[in-house]
Amino acid sequence: MVKVTDRNLVVGLDIGTSKISVAVGEITPDNALSIVGVGNQPARGMDKGGVNDLNLVIQSIQRAINEAELMADCNITSVYLGISGKHISCQNENGMVPINDQEVTQEDVDNVIHTARSVPISAERRMLHVLPQEYSIDCQDGIKSPIGMSGVRMEAKVHIVTCANDMAKNIVKCVERCDVKADQLIFSALASSYGVVTEDEKELGICIVDIGAGTMDIAVFTGGALRHTAVIPVAGNQVTSDIAKIFRTPLSHAEDIKVQYACALRQMVSMEENIEVPSVGGRAARSMSRHTLAEVVEPRYQELFELIQEELRQSGLEDQIAAGYVLTGGTSKMEGVVEFAEEVFQMPVRVAAPLGVEGLKEYVNDPSYATVVGLLQYGMKATEQNQQEEKAKENTPSVGSRVLAWFKGEF
Repeated sequence: MVKVTDRNLVVGLDIGTSKISVAVGEITPDNALSIVGVGNQPARGMDKGGVNDLNLVIQSIQRAINEAELMADCNITSVYLGISGKHISCQNENGMVPINDQEVTQEDVDNVIHTARSVPISAERRMLHVLPQEYSIDCQDGIKSPIGMSGVRMEAKVHIVTCANDMAKNIVKCVERCDVKADQLIFSALASSYGVVTEDEKELGICIVDIGAGTMDIAVFTGGALRHTAVIPVAGNQVTSDIAKIFRTPLSHAEDIKVQYACALRQMVSMEENIEVPSVGGRAARSMSRHTLAEVVEPRYQELFELIQEELRQSGLEDQIAAGYVLTGGTSKMEGVVEFAEEVFQMPVRVAAPLGVEGLKEYVNDPSYATVVGLLQYGMKATEQNQQEEKAKENTPSVGSRVLAWFKGEF
């Protein structure tokens, strides 16, 4: 068994409401991401992104990790971990610092971000991400990379994503009980954005909606930066629940019927098509019209899309997403979703599977793997950044060695 550190591997773990996915990616010499292993197990003990039975979640995670280890022939010791749930919240903040020299250095950038993130947050919350949006130096606004520019005063706008500390601790505890370290917690919709959207879309303005079983995770980008994030605790399980109640069939059968036969737009289904619906309590199965099923599903999808619209309206970004909407997650795969979403949003909509991966990509070529592949992309960038920072530290002489060099006349 090869350890993760021996090969240049990165591992993502997405703990969803209905399934747990593990993906192992190898960073190739030409800096591409190659999928070498995937583990996928039904999630037990999760509800709307939160843990409600620790032992069941641990068992599910362990099975998914074992499956991925076997496929990738490696020993997983650490993962980049996705987190979601209605406890996630966001805020945009500003920070301002004087520029030490005439020119902006990395230290100035670090200082201004530190100032922006120094907002008081309650003890029961923790910061997940502090993402720079843009900088301004004196009178000049909208600067993407300020290093090397001249000025007196610099301001930074940042997007801060926070989560409930207890929720984060519970999910990390589940992972650590499987003898695996969580390298970093990443908000699921941010991870999905790494996997499914292009830089052009982020620049133009895009809304990514990851529609899972328990939650809808939203991330809005405009001008190349993240402006708004949110979690709506209503999603695909509501559709399954409606089918189960109206057709009087067990939840497991309702889920199968939804996946195989449901359509989000009733006008796309003919009246003649019939399906078999299993009954409860050992009664005989009944034959139902597929059009009737679509009539049950369509209002629920309308409600989901209207909740997304309302979230965008409240954020004030509804008119800024020129590139439209990107839907990912298992619940976005249903027939008719794109057509119905375009009708509701009056905007371009596409359902996206992960982009830009090599290797065993057929295993992850599905919208429900957007988050876990996005976690790999995020991990790959984080690894690259850490390596660059280490190199920079090696190249920067310490104060002691500089004093010594000064005495030797080398400065």
